Formats: sequence, structure tokens, C-alpha cells
Amino acid sequence: MKPATGPITYKSGMSVGDFANELKRPAADIIKKLMELGTMATQNQSIDKETAELVCLEYGLELIEEEVTDPSRFEELTIEETEEDKVSRPPVVTIMGHVDHGKTTLLDTIRSARVTEGEAGGITQHIGAYQYAKDGKAITFIDTPGHAAFTEMRARGASITDIVVLVVAADDGVMPQTKEAIDHAKAAKCPIIVAVNKMDMPGANPERVKQELTEFELVAEEWGGKTVFVEMSALKNEGVDDLLEMILLVAEVEDFKANPTRAAEGTVIESKLDKHRGPVATLLVQNGTLKAGDSIVVGTTYGRIRTMNDDLGNKLDTVPPGTAVEITGISDVPLAGDAFKVFDEEREARTISETRAHRSWREEFSGGKPMSLDEMFANAAEGDTKLLRIIVKGDVHGSIEALKSSLESIDVEGANIEILRASVGTITETDVSLASASGAIIIGFNVRPSAAVRAIAEEKHVEIRLYNVIYKTLEDIELALQGMLDPEYKEVVIGQAEVRDTFKVSRLGTVAGCYVTSGVIVRDALVRLLRDGVVIYEGKLSSLKRFKDDAKEVKQGFECGMMVENYNDIKVGDVIEASTMKEVER
Repeated sequence: MKPATGPITYKSGMSVGDFANELKRPAADIIKKLMELGTMATQNQSIDKETAELVCLEYGLELIEEEVTDPSRFEELTIEETEEDKVSRPPVVTIMGHVDHGKTTLLDTIRSARVTEGEAGGITQHIGAYQYAKDGKAITFIDTPGHAAFTEMRARGASITDIVVLVVAADDGVMPQTKEAIDHAKAAKCPIIVAVNKMDMPGANPERVKQELTEFELVAEEWGGKTVFVEMSALKNEGVDDLLEMILLVAEVEDFKANPTRAAEGTVIESKLDKHRGPVATLLVQNGTLKAGDSIVVGTTYGRIRTMNDDLGNKLDTVPPGTAVEITGISDVPLAGDAFKVFDEEREARTISETRAHRSWREEFSGGKPMSLDEMFANAAEGDTKLLRIIVKGDVHGSIEALKSSLESIDVEGANIEILRASVGTITETDVSLASASGAIIIGFNVRPSAAVRAIAEEKHVEIRLYNVIYKTLEDIELALQGMLDPEYKEVVIGQAEVRDTFKVSRLGTVAGCYVTSGVIVRDALVRLLRDGVVIYEGKLSSLKRFKDDAKEVKQGFECGMMVENYNDIKVGDVIEASTMKEVER
């Protein structure tokens, strides 16, 4: 076989073996080359584009990415569009910032202002997104939760976002999660508007906030920069209108457009299993117009859209780009962050979803990713590490994702966590069987198992722990991890005795006649023999007597006879110190 000389085509998810065929070289050569680059891999493991590029560089070849024509990889397909087809769409805004800086209050203020403006629909329900119209122009707000646990969701929130509103408390300034939010916004290349909140608080100092943010290249317009700063108080509804105006202004400058005439596509914001309506997903339509009755592929599931509702519960027939909507009619609960696309026929949608499901299954079980040498050494060094296996079940995909990333970030030295499964829905017999087979515990978040499942869990000695607060879950798991570790002991001195006389006993050895000067001497204690303050022997007592009787312990001020195991060179004036090992809390 003659090695390849032309450009090498990289296909998403290709294995090391496929890549070797593409290079027309033996797989062993490629594995060796990967080892030289510090990556351990077998030929069945998938190779990412960056690693493939490095290997091609070693051989002096160019790597090109294949042009995707496979409809089952629709999120990678690019469709050429003319400017004439595109129309303006509402901007999609995510509000980010540190916990307690007022994100939720701001969202609630905007939401309640809209409800009190007399919109129909009545009860608002949490669908993860809502729309607000100002001066006849709509803005779509994505409601991403705000604790550090939700970093992953925020990262995903930013990737579907046009504008990020960064909320910073005027009395608190830049905090760790503020920096995180800035990183996400920059990674998604989104314009940032800074909302300096809590201006009504004593100690509010907007100038300090502006100063601190210059470190992150966010320079206020009045300081010669390009970042819009809005001073406001979400609690008192002051400056919120200015913020909305600024969002519309930035949207006008950025000129967000989409083609409403093509087949709809976009991203899942949130998903859950509703006991009355079945699988429910909140979709953000990013292109095209979504219609009731459309055949749709969402991630690895599919269906026909049965109902579409906005967050006020209004039924919708069509949904234009830049709008979020809650749909029912799909066959399974998708994952938040999954892409969706509408197809002409349900049969085609079904085939494509099956292909996608099979591909994702294959990727999951294809021997995983290649491991670097550093990781291999780390794993070898952690041979003594305890492992806690967990199965996570919850009501909404968002909270499962949050819980999963929080659990993975728990750091207890000498103990690790492995999450075997994390999915939406109640705890089932299958979960119990998996837990039983792998020695895992099951965590239910806002879900409750049936009596039958509880009975099976008891029978198989599988522990099910139910929670509705993330912090409580993390606390318990951290304690459980610490409890798995071998207990730590420290030595505690419990008494000392002075040798006043010695007796040689044939066949037994030397008996020391002692006087207990402090504490207590216990028969199973560890002892040290001290001569002039220097330790000359460490061992155990072989006997402890009061007169001729065996004693369990002898207290201060009493005399006793002692023999030290395997040691006879005891002299008058020596001190015998007794100690015991006490378990200490980690």
C-alpha cells in the first residue's frame, strides 16, 4: 500500500483505524505516532480533528474537513441564503452574573411588567424563555439559572445568545461568577451590555464597577470604550426601561436576521417529562418558521408537533425565528442543547433520528476518547482511590445537568465520583438493576420512585436518596465520600509508669515492677520504653498484673507488674509510656 500524498479528508467521529486507512498507512504506525505525541489510543477509538491535524503535520500532509451532505448531521450543514430571503428577527438575550446580584429580580421585573400590561394568557409557566415587546419590537429572554452549578448551562445559554446582559451589583463589584459569565460571552462572541444593579443600596459605587471591568476589556462609553453601561435598580424598577432600550439599540446595530421561509431549525433550551403531556421541550427557533403538525427531529428523538405554547400558556400555530416555544408530540425527552430540524415527512424524520441515535450510541461505546500519558500515570497513581458510583434521575434536564457538573466538581482527596447514568424521569426498575450490578447509589432530584421500585431496591440493597435542593445533595455526597475513606488515626498518650524494680522469671523473661505516675496503663496499649528521655524500644505489653491477678488497667498512684512483648532489657529508672490510637475526624 502506497502512503497517501494528497490532502486527507477528516470525517467527524472517525476512528484511528479509519484515519489510518485514509492515510494509507498501517494502524500500528498511526498508534505509534500518537504515542510519540503523548496520546494513548487503540484503533477503535475516535480521533478528534486537532489530533488528526498534528499527525498530518508529522507526515507533511494537509488535512481538510469533509463537506457534510448527510441530512442526519443537519447541525453541521450550511445552507447558502441570499440577503433578500432574510428578515429582521428579535434579539435573543441571556442575563448572566454572580449569584445574588439580581438576575432573577431583573427577569421577574421585566416579566411582571409585561403581564401587568394586560397580555392575555394569565398564568405564566416556566419554559426557560419568554418574550417582551417594547415600542412594538420584541426581545426574547433566555432564563438561564444562575449558581456556579449551572456553569455548563450558562455556557450553552451563551452559544444560542445574541446579546449578553451582565448584571453586576453596584455595592459588590466583580465576583468569580461575573468573570465566568464574561468568559462565556466572549467565547460566544456576543456583545455585552453591563447592567449596574442595586443602585438603591447604600454603598453603591458604579465607578468602581466600571474600573474593575476595564480589566476584562469592558470599557464604558464615557471612558472612551465601546461597552454600554446602564445604572438601574431591578427591585425598584428604576432604569429597567433604559436597559430594554439599549438592548434594542444594540440589536439594531448588530442587525440580527433569519430566513422565515425555510424549514425551521434551532436548539433545545429545556426539556422535561410531564406526567399529563409526555415529553415536553422548549425550543428556540433560530431559522425558519415552526408550525403545529411539523415532522421534527430533536437530538436523537423525533415526532410530530402536537401543541405549541408560549410562556403565558397561549396556543400558537406558527413560531417565527428568534422566538422560544414549548412543544409536545416528540417520542422521548431530548437533552438541553440538542439541535432540532423540521423535515417534510414523518418517515424521513424517524429514519434520521434512528441514524442519529445509533451514531451517538456508537460514539458512547466506541472505547471512548484516547487517553494522554499524563492521565494514564495519574490513574495508575490513584490505585488506592475509593470510587462512589452514582445514578442521577431528575424532573428537568436543566437541574440534572447542574447536579451532574456539581457532583463531578466535588473534590475529596482519595475518593472519586463516577456518574453512570443521568436522565429525566422517575426512578425505574432498570435503574435499580444497573445500581445493583455496579454497586451504585441512586439520587432522585424532585422525583419519587413507586412502591414497587422501592421494594425491589430494598431487596437488592440499593440505596435511593431523594432530594429537592442541590446544595443538600452535594453536602451529603461529600460526607459520604469522606465516610468511604479509611479512617485516620492519631496516637494519644494515656499514661506513664516508672520502673522501680525488675525480676527475672525463667521461661517468661523480665517483669518490671512499676509505679503509675500519670494517667492510666491499659493492657492492650502500645508502649514505649524511655531511658533518660530517649526511646529505646517500641512494642506492646504481653501482661499487666496487680499483685498476682491479671488487670485490664492500672490507674495513677498504684503499683503494677508489666512485661513487654519480645523485650527483656528493662532497667530500674526506665519510664514506660502507654499510648492508644484514636480515630480522628477528617
